[in-house]
Amino acid sequence: MDHHSSPSASRAEYLSRIHRVVDYIERHLAEPLPLEQLAGVACFSPYHFHRLFTAHAGEPLYQFVLRLRIERAANQLLHNPGKSVTAIALDCGFGSSAAFARAFHAAFGTSATAFRAACRKNREAIRKTGQDLDDAAPYDPCKVAAMAAGDHPGRAGSMSTSARPEKPAQSVRIETIEPMPVAYVRHIGPYAGDSALFGRLFGRLSQWVGARGLFGPGTKLLTIYHDNPEVTEPEKLRISVCATVPAGTAPEGEVGVMTIDGGKYAVAGFELDTTEFGAAWQWFMGTWFPASGFQPDDRTCFELCLNDPRQHPEGKFVVEFWEPVRPL
Repeated sequence: MDHHSSPSASRAEYLSRIHRVVDYIERHLAEPLPLEQLAGVACFSPYHFHRLFTAHAGEPLYQFVLRLRIERAANQLLHNPGKSVTAIALDCGFGSSAAFARAFHAAFGTSATAFRAACRKNREAIRKTGQDLDDAAPYDPCKVAAMAAGDHPGRAGSMSTSARPEKPAQSVRIETIEPMPVAYVRHIGPYAGDSALFGRLFGRLSQWVGARGLFGPGTKLLTIYHDNPEVTEPEKLRISVCATVPAGTAPEGEVGVMTIDGGKYAVAGFELDTTEFGAAWQWFMGTWFPASGFQPDDRTCFELCLNDPRQHPEGKFVVEFWEPVRPL
């Protein structure tokens, strides 16, 4: 980068490099991720990279990687009941069952086995009564972890829960797609119900894509949710608002480029107002999946926006939820 670049251009370049390494980490969680390798991905020296990452991501590199591995494991425990704890530990990048057990207990205050059992108990209660235990959000891993740990006073016990209805989809289909390059602008922090935030993010992205002549009749706008809001603390949640772009498009400044994995997806269609997205995901993951014969895969899930809500007679979003799947 030219050393005469403006401070804003310099900050954007730093952010682009941090995004690049975060995307790499997410795609390679099951593999060893030594500092030197990640520093190379970001094109920083290993000596400085750790401190730069901490400053931009808000947590040390090691803690970030560990948190993503634990949260992926919690999601697999929740949604893949037939998969052994050992297999989950190895698939999420832990070198041994013992290392996973220590890390999981430190994060949730309970064992993975007890966590899974509490999830199952919670599901059974919902199916029988139509209501969640103790008025918690259905399938909330933080709540069931607290149940399993006897209200452990750490992370699980400190996170709030509330009752939440389900919003059934208008349709669900299974679709197979090819890998899809997208340009994105990323946000870290709370986002639920904040339509103004999404408007700003898509506005910045659209300006960048439009200025480069990349908008076309086939351009898709979508949102990627990198974290489960029922596992990850709100201030650490990551979302990327995206637009499909031609292969080979180069990232620039705050706008990154990545590829959404191809493969098989379950696609659920909805018309939603801003308050109904959580209830729609709740139905999709909690009602449709258990009866579908599929289980969620570890590839990226996303929401595909099909309309401009300002032109909808009720101001609603016409969206599709794309969740990667594999056989149960």
